[in-house]
Amino acid sequence: MSKVPQVTAVFWIVKILTTGMGETTSDYLARVLGPVPAVGSAALLLAAALIAQARTRRYVPVVYWAAVIMVSVFGTMAADVAHVALGVPYAASAMAFAVALALVFLLWRRVEGTLAVETVAGGRREVFYWCAVMATFALGTAVGDLSAATLGWGYLPSGLLFAALIALPAFAHRFSGLSSVLTFWWAYVLTRPLGACFADWAGVSHERGGLDLGTGPVSLVLAVVIVAAVAWLSATTERRAPHVSA
Repeated sequence: MSKVPQVTAVFWIVKILTTGMGETTSDYLARVLGPVPAVGSAALLLAAALIAQARTRRYVPVVYWAAVIMVSVFGTMAADVAHVALGVPYAASAMAFAVALALVFLLWRRVEGTLAVETVAGGRREVFYWCAVMATFALGTAVGDLSAATLGWGYLPSGLLFAALIALPAFAHRFSGLSSVLTFWWAYVLTRPLGACFADWAGVSHERGGLDLGTGPVSLVLAVVIVAAVAWLSATTERRAPHVSA
């Protein structure tokens, strides 16, 4: 059985929420704990979440989305560390992460023959899947910051831009017959800058073009909404699961 959720409207909503939470949580933890302890803690939690996901035999909403959240937090930190600590421009890191993602896809396709997420049932395919997910988060972080900060477009205009761009894969699939696998990953990459830009807009100061609600409160609100959504997904998944009698 597939270990990833069905691609529905709820999937995309929760995915975008996790990207926003990852962005503001990363910023909050880096400020409160300091960059090094924050990155170290996130790496440990990410490893634990991925191990838990690997040990499941089917899609378990709580485990799966916990792993996605930690990938979001750590992926944000990876892109931010490359820019802040190492001085790598967002344009350069975006290109590097794009190349990394392309290499993951190339190897995944060569070894497994498909990039379709519904075939991810464990083993090598699941390893390739999570490598691709981590690369998309890092790439999306770099692209979002490139648009909002480096190019100076601001968080809200950038968020609206990515909201428009994310509609293109659906139209491309529906009206041009473009591969559903290609359009899925196209949209998946765009969810990261989309959610992050709106979350940053809500959290950052007025001087930076935001609502100044604070990264901590924004992270908390997003966490509550995500927990509620995952609880609902868990309940509906349990109802759909077949019951086997002894």
